[in-house]
Amino acid sequence: MNARENECNGGSLGIFIYFSVIFSDIYLYMKKATQFMHSPTLNTVLMVERALTEAKELLKVAELKRRLPRQVMHGTLVQILEYLQQSGKILFTPKGVVWIYRPPHELEAMKKGGREL
Repeated sequence: MNARENECNGGSLGIFIYFSVIFSDIYLYMKKATQFMHSPTLNTVLMVERALTEAKELLKVAELKRRLPRQVMHGTLVQILEYLQQSGKILFTPKGVVWIYRPPHELEAMKKGGREL
């Protein structure tokens, strides 16, 4: 094997090792990131929805936590509240949380009983 062949083989080996290290670092980073990220279960989302619809008033997040039948981690609760706000079911403000969603049949009834402009 001459010097040129040795340089090429060593160079490709070096590149292989370099990319192996980079990909293993990326893998470990993604593994750590996915360990901390999880989504709330449907039962938990429905439990929060039920508590908000029954409240019929503005609630602080701490008060909402007290009214829930099971304990929910703060991060999980905030994630649920952000989802409900994006879907148009609640208003989530610094003063509190309030349920605003009305089903279509209720909206139709409100239209019939209202004034036409």
